[in-house]
Amino acid sequence: MLLNVILFVMLGISFNACSDDESTANYPYNVRMTDAPGPYDAVIIEVIGVEVTGNNGKAVSLNVKAGLYNLLDFSNGRDTLLASGNLETPTIQQVRLILGANNHVVIDGVNYPLSTPSAEQSGLKLQVHQTLQADVLYSFLIDFDANASIVKEGNGTYKLKPVIRTIEVGSGGTIEGKITPAGTRAFVTATAGMSYSSYVSATGEFKIVGIPAGSHTITITPAQPMLPVIQNEVVVTSGASTNIGTIAF
Repeated sequence: MLLNVILFVMLGISFNACSDDESTANYPYNVRMTDAPGPYDAVIIEVIGVEVTGNNGKAVSLNVKAGLYNLLDFSNGRDTLLASGNLETPTIQQVRLILGANNHVVIDGVNYPLSTPSAEQSGLKLQVHQTLQADVLYSFLIDFDANASIVKEGNGTYKLKPVIRTIEVGSGGTIEGKITPAGTRAFVTATAGMSYSSYVSATGEFKIVGIPAGSHTITITPAQPMLPVIQNEVVVTSGASTNIGTIAF
């Protein structure tokens, strides 16, 4: 009789273990980074960790590609993979980007340290409301605005005060185009209630991703004394790219 009881208990444990395995779903997740370029030689940040918190309140550390990143390498639609891993919950509430202390900006060939006190202490907390499907790879894009994120202090030092837009990859559309002559410094803004912006690259191209679907006003503002060029009612479609062509100055 005792042997039967032991076997029954062992069978129950085995059954429960199998049931738990079958009910555990995987939610693969990537965190990527892109940038709206700024008028600097380089903007270097040190990434040391990425954490994702779900609606269960549990923070999961992803497998991070720790190191130094030049934000200006990832502009005009380019991005890079920062971290990846599997989550245990389908509902995401927060992504935390943890920076190290080796951050600096290069201006006219000179390196200036970037102080980042809040990032060093607790990380950059990005609020997210994203629901995942099991066994489907999702990507989350961190879009730095390098120009707005660098603050010059009164004593000549610089602070990194990140201005970040978050994008669920696959949502929104893209606006791209080109200006001539190449090398013309210009700033591009797409506006429809909110504004989305980017600098033009040295070769004249620009691309702004993650723009909500709808009609937008595109303003290309070059350095003075040249005047801005405005295109009205540029239609953006989710999941597609709208090319506004080449603008000559």
